[in-house]
Amino acid sequence: MEKYLIKFIEWTKLKIRIHFSTRIIYFREREVWWASLGINIGFEQDGKNKNFTRPILVFKKFNQDLLWALPLTSKLRNNKYYFQIEYNQRKYSVILSQLKLISSKRLIRKIRKISVVDYYNIKTAIKKLI
Repeated sequence: MEKYLIKFIEWTKLKIRIHFSTRIIYFREREVWWASLGINIGFEQDGKNKNFTRPILVFKKFNQDLLWALPLTSKLRNNKYYFQIEYNQRKYSVILSQLKLISSKRLIRKIRKISVVDYYNIKTAIKKLI
């Protein structure tokens, strides 16, 4: 419990710095980014390391400041809540059930862009899930 409390306090400090950041970030749909997702509640996907980061897929861009993000994981799951993609001969799972509205201020660094075909298939899977 104490270890978790320390992480939560560290995340809160970082979240304040992120909130007051004045960086302008340019991003597009289909891009995969490292993003500060933080320490979350229950079974929500947490970020890792000192910046509480996790790769996310920019699923929908609403404007310069807001986007729907889908977290990625290296744990492969094969059910309706996950969609597998491949990059550099490694497979990853997009966690469809954890679609989340986030601020673009959480974005740290672009990793790559997924294919149009994968993006279309992810959109189809999200529609089925909803």
